[in-house]
Amino acid sequence: MPGLALFRLQRGPALGAFESGASAAPRFDAGGTTSDDVVATAAAILQLDLVITVDTAATHLAGALGARVWTLLPFAADWRWLAAGRRSPWYPSMRLFRQERPGDWQAPLAELFRRLRSGEAWGRAPGIQRLRSRLR
Repeated sequence: MPGLALFRLQRGPALGAFESGASAAPRFDAGGTTSDDVVATAAAILQLDLVITVDTAATHLAGALGARVWTLLPFAADWRWLAAGRRSPWYPSMRLFRQERPGDWQAPLAELFRRLRSGEAWGRAPGIQRLRSRLR
């Protein structure tokens, strides 16, 4: 997609899987591959238009910051995501993309890509605007 830039927010030991893989996405680096600096990750999230992720610490951090975040969930998602629905009661700026069948990512990824192509993802979430104005 024209104008689309991807950044990996993965931190810690799991980053090695990306380093050895074929991912061409640049990695945001705020202190090295083993750092667990939540403040640096938060700062990176605040610079992005959208975070697309699975259920990780970055998911919860982005949601807590009011960032626009799209979360891919497995069929048997953790209890905190509830059993159904596209929204999270804890994170109003988050959209959930759920598997309809165990192991089948085709439907949630197709919906995610459709929404991405439609332009729905662009622009900052209202929560980030409020946070940024308070930090100035």
